[in-house]
Amino acid sequence: MTFFGRLKKMMSFSSAQDVKEEGAGKIEPGEKVHGRPRVHVLATGGTIAGRQVSTGPRYRAGVLDVEALLGAVPALRGLADYSSEQMANIGSQDMDELLWLKIARRVNELLADPDVGGVVITHGTDTLEETACFLDLTVRDPKPVVLVGAVRPAGALGADGAVNLIDAVTVAANPGSVGRGVLVVMHGGLFEARDVTKVSSSSLLAFAAPNSGPLGQLVDERVYFGHRTGLSPKRPVFDVSRLDTLPPVGIVYGHAGATALPVKAMIEGGYRGIVSAGVGSGNLHRDVLAALADASGRGVAVVRASRVPSGLTLRNVEVDDNRYGFVAAGALNPQKARVLLQLALTRTRKPEEIQKVFDGY
Repeated sequence: MTFFGRLKKMMSFSSAQDVKEEGAGKIEPGEKVHGRPRVHVLATGGTIAGRQVSTGPRYRAGVLDVEALLGAVPALRGLADYSSEQMANIGSQDMDELLWLKIARRVNELLADPDVGGVVITHGTDTLEETACFLDLTVRDPKPVVLVGAVRPAGALGADGAVNLIDAVTVAANPGSVGRGVLVVMHGGLFEARDVTKVSSSSLLAFAAPNSGPLGQLVDERVYFGHRTGLSPKRPVFDVSRLDTLPPVGIVYGHAGATALPVKAMIEGGYRGIVSAGVGSGNLHRDVLAALADASGRGVAVVRASRVPSGLTLRNVEVDDNRYGFVAAGALNPQKARVLLQLALTRTRKPEEIQKVFDGY
């Protein structure tokens, strides 16, 4: 059955505000489980926990707590034993680095427990890809970590949260998900954190991996993986257990008539790094190029990425990165390049070393 066929079937379920958890598959934290995988659900809010406030498109994100969210999906009980906790209940436009660090520490703590087989994180779609990227770079354990969201809130016609949540738990409980890094599940597609991005603000087909395609797909509650078998051995993993904050890094967006003003403001604001969301293959307006060259000369790390949805930003193509001390983002989009640069700056400020980090991801 296709995603949309399953979605139609799921529409017969009651909405989250009308159904209470009966506990058949739910276990309490610390309870030992034998014979079935245990999946721990961390809730952070978002549209998947939202509620429609009118008959139109308006809704409030982060209204339902994790108990109401899981209680609305009785089918979860047949997939895995699960426990849950509320990490936050926000729209993901308000996600920040402090919450990232809190989530990463909690995920590493959970996966160190031999009774936990995997973690599912419910998340708003606006910044879901950035959180997934951050966790992909900071979670050490090979057990599955799966992020999931929804385009439509509970109560909306064709709400997709329930079927997406079923898919996420299915992936987290699947032994084939081990060692594949942090994953994202949406609308029947399975994506790697490094490659996935939001491509539509309204369609249920809101996520894609423009450069690589999906890692796999879900059909009838079964996971079908593609040809890729695991993470690169060069993949950088950062220990954030003792970090209280991350170095400030901003993004400068390229466009016709761009000026150096945003770059200068970031330099004056004490930013440690700047990512250029350049045009084409990461090209820059001459005034922005001059300002970024000045920033690099002052010890600010500069990474060139592209505002174009797919393709690569390669070193020394169109811009002489060697001359200016810039780093090329490769396949990473600007928002993910920012995440990786923040983490890289916890280790080094040398452009050549930062480039090695980017080349390894």
